[in-house]
Amino acid sequence: MSASARRVSASAGVFHKPVATREQAEAEAKGWARLAFRIAVPALHGEIALPDRHLVAYEDVFATGQCELLMGDVIALADRDPAVQSRLDRLVDGVCADLRAAAEETGKSVPLAECVPDLYLDRIRPGGRLDRWYLRRDLPLALPHADTTLTLRELADFTLTANGRQLTLNVADIINSLRHILAPDRPRTAGLTQGDPTEPNIADPLCWLDFEFAGRNTAAGEAANLLWYLMALGGWLVPRYQPDVYARTLRLALPSLSRPRIEHLELHQRSRHIDVRYSWNTGPGRGAAITRALNGLRGENGSGLEEIHAFLALRILGVVPASRLTGHDLMLVLIKLAESQDPLTTIDAFFTTTSAPHSHPGERSSNVPAPA
Repeated sequence: MSASARRVSASAGVFHKPVATREQAEAEAKGWARLAFRIAVPALHGEIALPDRHLVAYEDVFATGQCELLMGDVIALADRDPAVQSRLDRLVDGVCADLRAAAEETGKSVPLAECVPDLYLDRIRPGGRLDRWYLRRDLPLALPHADTTLTLRELADFTLTANGRQLTLNVADIINSLRHILAPDRPRTAGLTQGDPTEPNIADPLCWLDFEFAGRNTAAGEAANLLWYLMALGGWLVPRYQPDVYARTLRLALPSLSRPRIEHLELHQRSRHIDVRYSWNTGPGRGAAITRALNGLRGENGSGLEEIHAFLALRILGVVPASRLTGHDLMLVLIKLAESQDPLTTIDAFFTTTSAPHSHPGERSSNVPAPA
């Protein structure tokens, strides 16, 4: 380790992000450098080589006082206290403004193969994550409210009515369609962005963190990532199935108030039909953040979400392994997958939520700071 690296390692107010290889450390630093003059980012202090790993040293924006919380924390506070909503609104507006500016100022039409591959091309390619999770074996699904288990292939032979809407649920066909739509040579509008706009990667006041996927990313993919995280991953699936992510990142890690649920499911074996009624319950802060992000990503001309559907489906399928989900939760995920690919589904309808009431003030943590 060089003398400068030792000084970085020992200095106060530094966050060390471990990466496996020197190449990964260099790629992250390069991604940071492409964004540092356009958006709010922590200072990059350097790279540190250790015998078993490499570290990328950033300014610790919480230790230096530049930021107080992460987006996930601000959402949790707004779920519990209406006075925090204006703070959350400012943060969401800033995120959307940065994403729109990236598309407008650095965006150009390029083949998808020229974009950062990790979140999309690597997952959809033959033999990739979606093949391993959904196609190599016929995954069983225990239907909620019914004493029946169907595999995904069997489910494809059923028609589905969800909240009164007719849908088709054939996961294999959807994946094949995504491969066509997300072909590597197909051009997409892409700009220079952080690449993973999620609640643990956005600090408040607005500062972007984590540059593993920074570089040229599609505008539609960034919108899909942000919106699906707000809708499902951040408030529901990640804290439930990947609790360590929030335990090691969020400053407050307050319990989520999101409770999507299937209220009724009736299986008609003879007619090969399933009737489902579900609700997508979130805290009021999260629901407002979703609506505000939808409006913010559209921009002043009302466009900006036209190509989101395929990227949205890949986020729905490609983050939490289906084999880990309960039958209840997997059924909800598959319903949203089917909705995302139905041409009659509007973006606003897809992201409709039902707001749970604000929690009793007594539920607020003693560690919760006053609204800014």
